Amino acid sequence: MNARHVLITGATGGIGQALALEFAAPGVRLALCGRDAARLAHLAERCRALGSTVEARTLDVRDGPALRQWIQAVDDACPVEMVIANAGVSSSLGPDDTAEPIEDVRRLFAVNTLAAVETLSALAERMRQRRAGRLVVISSLGGWAGMPSSPAYSASKAAAKVYGDALRAWLQPYGVRVSVVSPGFVDSPMSRRYQGSKPFTISAAQAALRIRRGAERGQAEIAFPLLLAVGLKLLALLPPRLVDLILRHGFAFHVLPDAESPRREER
Repeated sequence: MNARHVLITGATGGIGQALALEFAAPGVRLALCGRDAARLAHLAERCRALGSTVEARTLDVRDGPALRQWIQAVDDACPVEMVIANAGVSSSLGPDDTAEPIEDVRRLFAVNTLAAVETLSALAERMRQRRAGRLVVISSLGGWAGMPSSPAYSASKAAAKVYGDALRAWLQPYGVRVSVVSPGFVDSPMSRRYQGSKPFTISAAQAALRIRRGAERGQAEIAFPLLLAVGLKLLALLPPRLVDLILRHGFAFHVLPDAESPRREER
């Protein structure tokens, strides 16, 4: 199914922007939200130039009631065919292995988990009643294992993944398809803060194309790169102590703090 009305949160980020441009075409309505008003306005104009009708809203997804109200108002005006819960943030332990500030932990769960739940749940029941629709949640391969370098990120993305899996099992009999997307390394402003090995990195445009194709097919799991995804699935079969050892020494990294982190002076 080629969706003709697509709603995307986190549209001013790397993957979100690429998704908007990937879906933009004549006859396609886009509803985009993001926190950066200037970038959002520029993105909306680019999408309109490609033929789309665009509704753009500057919005912090941590404001759950405002997010839900906007999503449902967009749906009231014209039924949304595909929702992509894309907004996300990242953090890690400190460079000397110090714990993540609790402020960062709360923020990661607020954006990566609770905002994703708010986004999908805003239309899940409506789509069930219509017996049609696509729900897409952007998780991460980092949510497939407990990465010791980034406990909050792994846990928040794992929670989003499991929520999407549960929605899929609930809604499948009603004609609603749910796709859980687990990207590996994608070149984006967020990933550029990642200090460590980044094998199989792809562009945001390449990621957006894979996501669109998989979501339009109703693919349950969209994970890439394949080699890394298979490796993480096999890792889950090993004894926990061995898994911990592999993750501790084979997947060590550091994420430079963003502008909202209490650790931002480290940048």
